[in-house]
Amino acid sequence: MDCCKRLLTELARPEEDRDGVVPQALWSSALLAYARCFGQGRSSGLATDDVRNLPLQGAVMKFHTWVIEECGKLTAHTVDPFEAAKIGVVLSPPGRKERRVEGIAIFSASRVLIDVIGVRQLGGLASELAKQTAGKAQEQQDSVLADAQQLDIESLYGSPPLGTQRPTSGDAP
Repeated sequence: MDCCKRLLTELARPEEDRDGVVPQALWSSALLAYARCFGQGRSSGLATDDVRNLPLQGAVMKFHTWVIEECGKLTAHTVDPFEAAKIGVVLSPPGRKERRVEGIAIFSASRVLIDVIGVRQLGGLASELAKQTAGKAQEQQDSVLADAQQLDIESLYGSPPLGTQRPTSGDAP
């Protein structure tokens, strides 16, 4: 959501005042952060049913699928090395007497930045999923609290406190 908010601010600036890398980086980060929530093989996280169950109108699932696919394109290794660039020719204007090739144009295959509407859609989708997840988390917290209240209070007081310090590099396996 934060990447989308920052990207909207960036896109509101005149194009000549923008650094072209910033919008691309923010969009890529937004796609990756969103798709990471749907990672496969994890018991926690979001599923497509979570998106399907949102109170949103329109082609929500189609947009969700597109976002996941775009993220996949960002992270996938290209099979064809020629996908990295497209080369075209620059022709003389059609009305000119002598029609000829005047040059070439090379286009890198960087991802096309989605427009403001798409950024708003992704931000809104992420926001709705965050609300839904917060509700589920609250239910889970309530359940854990109820279970904890059933435990023997003396054994809880006798247990060592949970560590709250950040792990150091020496703590890594």
